[in-house]
Amino acid sequence: MAPILTVRDLEKTYEGGFQALKSVSLDIREGEVFALLGPNGAGKTTLISTICGLVRPTSGSITVGGHDAIADFRAARSLIGLVPQEMPTAPFEIVGDTVAFSRGLFGMPPDRAFVERILKDLTLWDKRKNPIMALSGGMKRRLLVAKALAHEPKVLFLDEPTAGVDVELRHDMWRIVTELKEKGVTIILTTHYIEEAEEMADRVGVINKGEIILVEEKAELMRKLGRKLLTLNLSEPLNAVPESLARHNLQLADAGCKLIYTYDTHAERTGITALLKDLAEAGVRFQDLQTDQSSLEDIFVDLLKKG
Repeated sequence: MAPILTVRDLEKTYEGGFQALKSVSLDIREGEVFALLGPNGAGKTTLISTICGLVRPTSGSITVGGHDAIADFRAARSLIGLVPQEMPTAPFEIVGDTVAFSRGLFGMPPDRAFVERILKDLTLWDKRKNPIMALSGGMKRRLLVAKALAHEPKVLFLDEPTAGVDVELRHDMWRIVTELKEKGVTIILTTHYIEEAEEMADRVGVINKGEIILVEEKAELMRKLGRKLLTLNLSEPLNAVPESLARHNLQLADAGCKLIYTYDTHAERTGITALLKDLAEAGVRFQDLQTDQSSLEDIFVDLLKKG
């Protein structure tokens, strides 16, 4: 199946010479949730803005649903919904009217039932007659989603969708994304919250300094780059790791009360058996032990260090 969104050799250099995007190539599959991760200034918002036609690329190509996003802008843009980080200033507009207007902007026929369903799904129905300025920050964020969905896009961009919102709204947004995916909408989200990507994404892309440094299935990424930590709670604290244990690269933690061993669960041998044998021979005793899987955040930080 052909990707619903294809980016090839995309570059953006601003006046003054700053290169925000460097030969970015990316394929987005239809119906997937793709998380784009990267630090501030990495190029996440520039990439989204360029795909959505808000920023003109210096070079490269973008295809959405088979339409060239530059040569056939209207057709390509009609397939895209964008939830920006901030609400455009229109404080006196009425909630229900602005969602219906957004639908009309893309040439879609009026559909009160559809607009009503969106507002109800986003718990905005009771606010439909209110001016935007009367909404809370969380409700404004929901309204941005409603406006982006008004013309029934096939691809939805969420640029930092839960930045600055409370935990309850963040979980509501996760639920909304899950429901949209079930309806076949392709979703690309940028986020600073690693748990957001870990919760929802099918694939993860990492961008840094304007370059895509990795694109991988989330589960495969964690399998390939993830680590497990074995933590030994010692019976008596140590001042230092005995020299006889040096080959295991142990870390001493918690004022010498814990030893931490890092290993790869997919290696042919984990080394745990040899470690326990050497501990016994060194006279190091422990009360209990526990294992922890590295998170997507750990992997992300490691990738940026390598980059």
